[in-house]
Amino acid sequence: MGTVTVKWIESTFMNGIDSNGRPLNIGWSRQRQPEWTGVKPSDLLLLAAASCSTYDVVDILTKQREPLDDLEVICTGEQLPEPPYTFTCIHLHYKVKGAVNPNKLTRAIQLSEEKYCSVINTLKPTVRITSSSEIVE
Repeated sequence: MGTVTVKWIESTFMNGIDSNGRPLNIGWSRQRQPEWTGVKPSDLLLLAAASCSTYDVVDILTKQREPLDDLEVICTGEQLPEPPYTFTCIHLHYKVKGAVNPNKLTRAIQLSEEKYCSVINTLKPTVRITSSSEIVE
């Protein structure tokens, strides 16, 4: 079980502490500057989904000894226009570099999204999750 802490600093600016004690700035401060100085809370959800699945896909392809040189996951989310701005759809696009077998890549993504990624599987009952992938040189 993991425990995180969020400490309010001022205005809408907070400091998050992950379960390993690492800090993360969240939000922004109206007193200091009128722009984001930390990560938007809604972006944290997208980052969590993308990083969780990235971890899985890299782990699966490495165990299969696939020649993975690089992996970038671009995660986009659609939200309702009115509060609470609920996410309705999240799309993950996997960009892979290396001579990876396309079928193994597809299977690794499927395993992550259907079996291993706790973030995606937590969201799935209420958010439509889609994905695509490409192997680039």
